[in-house]
Amino acid sequence: MRAREWLLLVLLSILWGGTFFVVAIAVKELPTLTLVLCRCLIAALLLAPVVWAMGLKMPATRSAWREFAVMSVLNNIIPFSLIFYAQTIVPSGLASVLNATTPLFALLVAWWFAGDPLPFNKLAGVVLGIAGIVVLIGPSAISSTPANALGMLAVLAASLSYGVSGLWGRRLKAYPPLVTSLSQLTCSSLLLIPIAGVSDQFWRLPWPSANVVWAVLSLAALSTALAYILFFEIMAKAGSANVMLVTLLIPFSAIALGALYLGEALTWQQALGGLIIGAGLLVIDGRLFGIAPPVSPALTTKV
Repeated sequence: MRAREWLLLVLLSILWGGTFFVVAIAVKELPTLTLVLCRCLIAALLLAPVVWAMGLKMPATRSAWREFAVMSVLNNIIPFSLIFYAQTIVPSGLASVLNATTPLFALLVAWWFAGDPLPFNKLAGVVLGIAGIVVLIGPSAISSTPANALGMLAVLAASLSYGVSGLWGRRLKAYPPLVTSLSQLTCSSLLLIPIAGVSDQFWRLPWPSANVVWAVLSLAALSTALAYILFFEIMAKAGSANVMLVTLLIPFSAIALGALYLGEALTWQQALGGLIIGAGLLVIDGRLFGIAPPVSPALTTKV
Protein backbone atom coordinates (compact mmCIF):
# COMPACT_ATOMS: atom_id res chain seq x y z
CA MET A 1 0.00 0.00 0.00
CA ARG A 2 1.16 3.53 -0.76
CA ALA A 3 1.14 6.38 1.74
CA ARG A 4 -2.15 7.62 0.28
CA GLU A 5 -3.92 4.32 0.98
CA TRP A 6 -2.51 4.19 4.52
CA LEU A 7 -3.82 7.70 5.20
CA LEU A 8 -7.25 6.78 3.81
CA LEU A 9 -7.20 3.65 5.97
CA VAL A 10 -6.55 5.73 9.11
CA LEU A 11 -9.34 8.13 8.16
CA LEU A 12 -11.69 5.20 7.57
CA SER A 13 -10.81 3.77 10.98
CA ILE A 14 -11.71 7.12 12.56
CA LEU A 15 -15.09 7.16 10.81
CA TRP A 16 -15.77 3.60 11.91
CA GLY A 17 -14.08 3.98 15.29
CA GLY A 18 -17.18 5.40 16.95
CA THR A 19 -19.63 3.03 15.27
CA PHE A 20 -19.75 0.52 18.11
CA PHE A 21 -20.55 3.24 20.64
CA VAL A 22 -23.12 4.95 18.42
CA VAL A 23 -24.82 1.61 17.81
CA ALA A 24 -24.83 0.93 21.55
CA ILE A 25 -27.02 4.05 21.90
CA ALA A 26 -29.34 3.29 19.00
CA VAL A 27 -30.08 -0.38 19.79
CA LYS A 28 -31.65 0.66 23.08
CA GLU A 29 -34.66 2.04 21.21
CA LEU A 30 -34.59 0.54 17.69
CA PRO A 31 -34.85 -3.14 16.69
CA THR A 32 -31.80 -4.58 14.97
CA LEU A 33 -33.14 -4.91 11.40
CA THR A 34 -34.85 -1.51 11.54
CA LEU A 35 -31.56 0.09 12.59
CA VAL A 36 -29.73 -1.65 9.73
CA LEU A 37 -32.42 -0.44 7.31
CA CYS A 38 -32.13 3.15 8.59
CA ARG A 39 -28.37 3.06 8.23
CA CYS A 40 -28.45 1.80 4.63
CA LEU A 41 -31.47 3.77 3.39
CA ILE A 42 -30.40 7.16 4.75
CA ALA A 43 -26.87 6.65 3.45
CA ALA A 44 -28.23 5.75 0.01
CA LEU A 45 -30.45 8.86 -0.03
CA LEU A 46 -27.43 11.01 0.86
CA LEU A 47 -25.22 9.50 -1.85
CA ALA A 48 -27.81 9.53 -4.67
CA PRO A 49 -27.76 13.30 -5.40
CA VAL A 50 -23.94 13.29 -5.24
CA VAL A 51 -23.74 10.53 -7.86
CA TRP A 52 -26.30 12.34 -10.03
CA ALA A 53 -24.50 15.71 -9.71
CA MET A 54 -21.19 14.13 -10.76
CA GLY A 55 -22.79 12.58 -13.82
CA LEU A 56 -21.83 9.04 -12.85
CA LYS A 57 -23.73 6.16 -14.41
CA MET A 58 -25.32 3.47 -12.30
CA PRO A 59 -25.09 -0.22 -13.35
CA ALA A 60 -27.17 -0.89 -16.44
CA THR A 61 -27.41 -4.69 -16.56
CA ARG A 62 -29.20 -7.30 -14.46
CA SER A 63 -26.00 -9.25 -13.97
CA ALA A 64 -24.30 -6.18 -12.50
CA TRP A 65 -27.18 -5.58 -10.09
CA ARG A 66 -27.07 -9.24 -9.07
CA GLU A 67 -23.42 -8.82 -8.16
CA PHE A 68 -24.21 -5.71 -6.11
CA ALA A 69 -27.11 -7.54 -4.44
CA VAL A 70 -24.75 -10.30 -3.30
CA MET A 71 -22.27 -7.67 -2.10
CA SER A 72 -25.01 -5.92 -0.15
CA VAL A 73 -25.88 -9.16 1.65
CA LEU A 74 -22.27 -10.04 2.45
CA ASN A 75 -21.01 -6.57 3.29
CA ASN A 76 -24.11 -4.92 4.80
CA ILE A 77 -27.12 -6.99 5.74
CA ILE A 78 -25.43 -10.00 7.35
CA PRO A 79 -22.57 -8.29 9.24
CA PHE A 80 -24.55 -5.20 10.29
CA SER A 81 -27.41 -7.32 11.61
CA LEU A 82 -25.13 -9.73 13.46
CA ILE A 83 -23.01 -7.01 15.07
CA PHE A 84 -26.01 -4.88 16.04
CA TYR A 85 -27.65 -7.95 17.56
CA ALA A 86 -24.43 -8.88 19.37
CA GLN A 87 -24.22 -5.42 20.92
CA THR A 88 -27.47 -6.09 22.73
CA ILE A 89 -25.63 -8.93 24.49
CA VAL A 90 -21.89 -8.26 24.72
CA PRO A 91 -19.96 -5.06 25.56
CA SER A 92 -18.86 -2.79 22.72
CA GLY A 93 -15.20 -3.31 23.59
CA LEU A 94 -15.47 -7.06 23.25
CA ALA A 95 -17.39 -6.69 19.97
CA SER A 96 -14.66 -4.47 18.52
CA VAL A 97 -11.96 -6.97 19.55
CA LEU A 98 -13.79 -9.86 17.89
CA ASN A 99 -14.47 -7.75 14.80
CA ALA A 100 -10.72 -7.23 14.48
CA THR A 101 -10.45 -10.82 13.23
CA THR A 102 -11.81 -9.59 9.87
CA PRO A 103 -8.42 -9.20 8.12
CA LEU A 104 -7.45 -12.70 9.24
CA PHE A 105 -10.65 -14.09 7.71
CA ALA A 106 -10.05 -12.00 4.56
CA LEU A 107 -6.57 -13.46 4.12
CA LEU A 108 -7.75 -17.03 4.69
CA VAL A 109 -10.78 -16.67 2.38
CA ALA A 110 -8.65 -15.20 -0.43
CA TRP A 111 -6.08 -17.99 0.05
CA TRP A 112 -8.65 -20.80 0.15
CA PHE A 113 -11.06 -19.71 -2.60
CA ALA A 114 -8.89 -17.56 -4.90
CA GLY A 115 -5.51 -19.18 -4.43
CA ASP A 116 -3.92 -15.95 -3.22
CA PRO A 117 -0.53 -16.35 -1.57
CA LEU A 118 -0.49 -16.27 2.22
CA PRO A 119 2.74 -14.45 3.07
CA PHE A 120 4.11 -15.07 6.53
CA ASN A 121 4.49 -11.36 7.22
CA LYS A 122 0.79 -10.67 6.58
CA LEU A 123 -0.39 -13.58 8.70
CA ALA A 124 2.02 -12.72 11.51
CA GLY A 125 1.13 -9.03 11.30
CA VAL A 126 -2.61 -9.67 11.59
CA VAL A 127 -2.11 -11.96 14.61
CA LEU A 128 0.16 -9.33 16.19
CA GLY A 129 -2.44 -6.65 15.52
CA ILE A 130 -5.19 -8.70 17.18
CA ALA A 131 -2.91 -9.23 20.19
CA GLY A 132 -2.38 -5.47 20.35
CA ILE A 133 -6.12 -4.86 20.38
CA VAL A 134 -6.57 -7.33 23.24
CA VAL A 135 -3.93 -5.41 25.21
CA LEU A 136 -5.42 -2.04 24.23
CA ILE A 137 -8.97 -2.91 25.23
CA GLY A 138 -7.87 -4.79 28.35
CA PRO A 139 -9.67 -7.37 30.46
CA SER A 140 -12.10 -4.82 31.92
CA ALA A 141 -14.07 -4.55 28.66
CA ILE A 142 -14.47 -8.31 28.53
CA SER A 143 -15.22 -8.89 32.20
CA SER A 144 -17.53 -5.89 32.72
CA THR A 145 -20.51 -8.12 31.89
CA PRO A 146 -20.68 -11.90 31.43
CA ALA A 147 -19.57 -12.75 27.90
CA ASN A 148 -22.39 -14.37 26.03
CA ALA A 149 -21.27 -17.12 23.66
CA LEU A 150 -24.07 -16.41 21.17
CA GLY A 151 -23.11 -12.74 20.89
CA MET A 152 -19.45 -13.58 20.43
CA LEU A 153 -20.26 -16.10 17.70
CA ALA A 154 -22.44 -13.48 15.98
CA VAL A 155 -19.55 -11.01 15.75
CA LEU A 156 -17.17 -13.71 14.49
CA ALA A 157 -19.74 -14.71 11.85
CA ALA A 158 -20.00 -11.04 10.83
CA SER A 159 -16.21 -10.86 10.50
CA LEU A 160 -16.26 -13.95 8.28
CA SER A 161 -18.96 -12.34 6.13
CA TYR A 162 -16.80 -9.22 5.78
CA GLY A 163 -13.90 -11.44 4.72
CA VAL A 164 -15.98 -13.12 2.02
CA SER A 165 -17.31 -9.74 0.86
CA GLY A 166 -13.75 -8.56 0.29
CA LEU A 167 -13.20 -11.40 -2.16
CA TRP A 168 -16.55 -10.77 -3.89
CA GLY A 169 -15.78 -7.07 -4.09
CA ARG A 170 -13.03 -7.78 -6.60
CA ARG A 171 -15.79 -8.16 -9.18
CA LEU A 172 -16.75 -4.51 -8.68
CA LYS A 173 -13.37 -2.85 -9.12
CA ALA A 174 -14.34 -1.40 -12.51
CA TYR A 175 -16.97 0.87 -10.94
CA PRO A 176 -16.19 4.23 -9.30
CA PRO A 177 -16.30 4.07 -5.46
CA LEU A 178 -19.38 6.32 -5.34
CA VAL A 179 -21.31 4.08 -7.71
CA THR A 180 -20.26 0.95 -5.84
CA SER A 181 -21.29 2.47 -2.51
CA LEU A 182 -24.68 3.69 -3.72
CA SER A 183 -25.46 0.48 -5.62
CA GLN A 184 -24.86 -1.86 -2.71
CA LEU A 185 -26.66 0.43 -0.25
CA THR A 186 -29.64 0.63 -2.63
CA CYS A 187 -29.79 -3.16 -2.87
CA SER A 188 -29.51 -3.45 0.90
CA SER A 189 -32.38 -1.02 1.43
CA LEU A 190 -34.68 -2.73 -1.07
CA LEU A 191 -34.00 -6.14 0.45
CA LEU A 192 -34.38 -4.93 4.04
CA ILE A 193 -37.67 -3.01 3.67
CA PRO A 194 -39.85 -6.16 3.47
CA ILE A 195 -37.67 -8.11 5.92
CA ALA A 196 -37.67 -5.40 8.59
CA GLY A 197 -41.33 -4.71 7.89
CA VAL A 198 -42.31 -8.28 8.65
CA SER A 199 -40.00 -8.72 11.65
CA ASP A 200 -40.27 -5.30 13.32
CA GLN A 201 -43.34 -3.57 11.83
CA PHE A 202 -41.25 -0.42 11.99
CA TRP A 203 -44.16 1.87 11.08
CA ARG A 204 -45.69 1.10 14.48
CA LEU A 205 -42.57 1.93 16.48
CA PRO A 206 -42.57 5.10 18.60
CA TRP A 207 -40.42 7.97 17.38
CA PRO A 208 -36.94 7.60 18.94
CA SER A 209 -35.35 10.13 21.26
CA ALA A 210 -33.15 12.96 20.00
CA ASN A 211 -29.97 11.12 21.03
CA VAL A 212 -30.95 8.08 18.98
CA VAL A 213 -31.90 10.22 15.97
CA TRP A 214 -28.50 11.89 16.00
CA ALA A 215 -26.82 8.52 16.47
CA VAL A 216 -28.62 7.10 13.43
CA LEU A 217 -27.83 10.15 11.27
CA SER A 218 -24.16 9.97 12.28
CA LEU A 219 -24.13 6.25 11.57
CA ALA A 220 -25.64 6.76 8.10
CA ALA A 221 -23.83 9.91 6.96
CA LEU A 222 -20.34 9.46 8.37
CA SER A 223 -19.92 5.80 9.25
CA THR A 224 -21.67 4.53 6.11
CA ALA A 225 -21.99 6.98 3.17
CA LEU A 226 -18.61 8.67 3.55
CA ALA A 227 -16.89 5.60 4.95
CA TYR A 228 -17.92 3.37 2.05
CA ILE A 229 -16.51 5.83 -0.47
CA LEU A 230 -13.16 5.51 1.27
CA PHE A 231 -13.59 1.74 1.68
CA PHE A 232 -14.12 1.02 -2.02
CA GLU A 233 -11.44 3.53 -3.02
CA ILE A 234 -8.87 1.65 -0.92
CA MET A 235 -10.14 -1.71 -2.17
CA ALA A 236 -9.79 -0.61 -5.80
CA LYS A 237 -6.23 0.62 -5.28
CA ALA A 238 -4.80 -1.74 -2.65
CA GLY A 239 -6.90 -4.90 -2.68
CA SER A 240 -9.46 -6.57 -0.47
CA ALA A 241 -7.10 -8.00 2.14
CA ASN A 242 -5.42 -4.63 2.76
CA VAL A 243 -8.65 -2.70 3.18
CA MET A 244 -9.77 -5.15 5.88
CA LEU A 245 -6.81 -4.02 8.00
CA VAL A 246 -9.00 -1.11 9.05
CA THR A 247 -10.58 -3.35 11.70
CA LEU A 248 -7.23 -3.47 13.51
CA LEU A 249 -7.26 0.33 13.79
CA ILE A 250 -10.90 0.81 14.77
CA PRO A 251 -10.58 0.13 18.54
CA PHE A 252 -7.45 2.27 18.71
CA SER A 253 -9.18 5.10 16.85
CA ALA A 254 -12.15 4.96 19.21
CA ILE A 255 -9.94 5.21 22.30
CA ALA A 256 -7.77 7.94 20.76
CA LEU A 257 -10.85 10.02 19.87
CA GLY A 258 -12.10 9.65 23.43
CA ALA A 259 -8.76 10.85 24.79
CA LEU A 260 -8.60 13.84 22.41
CA TYR A 261 -12.19 15.09 22.47
CA LEU A 262 -13.83 13.64 25.54
CA GLY A 263 -10.99 14.15 28.00
CA GLU A 264 -10.65 10.45 28.68
CA ALA A 265 -7.31 9.39 30.16
CA LEU A 266 -4.90 7.45 27.95
CA THR A 267 -3.44 4.62 30.04
CA TRP A 268 -0.09 2.88 29.59
CA GLN A 269 -2.02 -0.24 28.61
CA GLN A 270 -3.71 1.60 25.75
CA ALA A 271 -0.42 3.14 24.63
CA LEU A 272 1.25 -0.29 24.65
CA GLY A 273 -1.64 -1.77 22.67
CA GLY A 274 -1.33 0.99 20.11
CA LEU A 275 2.39 0.32 19.72
CA ILE A 276 1.74 -3.40 19.20
CA ILE A 277 -0.92 -2.63 16.57
CA GLY A 278 1.51 -0.29 14.83
CA ALA A 279 4.17 -2.99 14.86
CA GLY A 280 1.68 -5.43 13.34
CA LEU A 281 0.90 -3.00 10.52
CA LEU A 282 4.62 -2.50 9.85
CA VAL A 283 5.10 -6.26 9.65
CA ILE A 284 2.18 -6.52 7.20
CA ASP A 285 3.61 -3.73 5.06
CA GLY A 286 6.94 -5.55 5.09
CA ARG A 287 9.08 -2.91 3.44
CA LEU A 288 10.67 -1.62 6.66
CA PHE A 289 12.00 -5.11 7.43
CA GLY A 290 12.88 -5.99 3.85
CA ILE A 291 10.13 -8.63 3.74
CA ALA A 292 8.28 -7.11 0.79
CA PRO A 293 9.74 -5.38 -2.26
CA PRO A 294 9.54 -1.58 -2.36
CA VAL A 295 6.71 0.04 -4.25
CA SER A 296 7.66 0.68 -7.85
CA PRO A 297 7.79 4.30 -9.10
CA ALA A 298 4.78 3.58 -11.31
CA LEU A 299 2.67 2.94 -8.24
CA THR A 300 3.70 6.09 -6.41
CA THR A 301 2.14 8.50 -8.87
CA LYS A 302 -1.08 10.19 -7.83
CA VAL A 303 -4.35 8.95 -9.26
